Amino acid sequence: MTLSSSLTSKRRIALLAATAMSIGAVSPALALEEVVFGTNWLAQAEHGGFYQSVADGTYEACGLDVSIVTGGPQVNNKALMLAGRIDFHMGGDLLSTFLAAEQGIPVVAVAASFQKHPQVIIAHPGAAKSWDDLKDLTLLIGDNGFAGYYRWMVAAHGFTDEQRQPYTFNPAPFLADTGTAMQGYLSSEPYVIETEAGFTPDVFLIADAGFATYSTIIETMADTIAERPEVVECFVEGSILGWYNYLYGDNAEANAMIMADNPEMTQDKIDFAIEKMLEFGIVDSGEALELGIGAMTEDTINAFYTQMVDAGVIDAGLDYTAAYTTEFVNQGLGMDLRP
Repeated sequence: MTLSSSLTSKRRIALLAATAMSIGAVSPALALEEVVFGTNWLAQAEHGGFYQSVADGTYEACGLDVSIVTGGPQVNNKALMLAGRIDFHMGGDLLSTFLAAEQGIPVVAVAASFQKHPQVIIAHPGAAKSWDDLKDLTLLIGDNGFAGYYRWMVAAHGFTDEQRQPYTFNPAPFLADTGTAMQGYLSSEPYVIETEAGFTPDVFLIADAGFATYSTIIETMADTIAERPEVVECFVEGSILGWYNYLYGDNAEANAMIMADNPEMTQDKIDFAIEKMLEFGIVDSGEALELGIGAMTEDTINAFYTQMVDAGVIDAGLDYTAAYTTEFVNQGLGMDLRP
């Protein structure tokens, strides 16, 4: 099935944003193309922009019927995309983009939902007054982090392998020892500590220390771009507008969908996550301030590649240019929706 509207997806999405038309105002004669988007974890506020565009009809306005398939500990949606069972996938950071290129996998990054990586190091109040002070603490870091961002922390900031202890996703060792800090996700572990342990931890965002990667990247297959570029355009631009509307508009229906897809999610957790995404500029900061949400630039991608080479995570000489495209971003779409 192909998109049947005579309007381009960009014009149609812009029309939706300008007139705030409802789903019911979309012509029933339009043939919608079914698209499946797989997330990388259980539904949460960090997926809000995508749910928003399903909820308010933004995707539908340019001709897509989008279904969101949630990820989780036993779900590998990226593998489903490689197998052709889903169309788009919510990737991690640029490191996964480089690894795909290294392995010759034709996955392409088409937009960056987050300008900053939400990874944080969490410390007891006053235990570390600055990022550098974290070098005096024992750090609980999981194996994936140890092989990725922690290699950068060692190479760029002088952290050591010896101070790292494996993190088993159990905060008990951290809570019991004020000389220990642990990895976390900006909008997750700090909230759990506040509500269950009764204190507000100090939080250090690795992005603010210089870990210069995009995150929550929209990925698709190279063949999808070649054969269905109008679908990619519609999905990317619809997602961009979804993030503006989710962060700055009425997100009640999107939140209801998130909680329906993840029964363990609650409104207070969502509110905390949105507050932190806005406070730390996770989505709408940096290049997004001038180029729009979703922005990616060659300079930033090159800089992060250099960081990963210097840290020994990626080999020098890798040709990763086919693993991303800026064709669908950097056009300032939706910036008028920012307050």
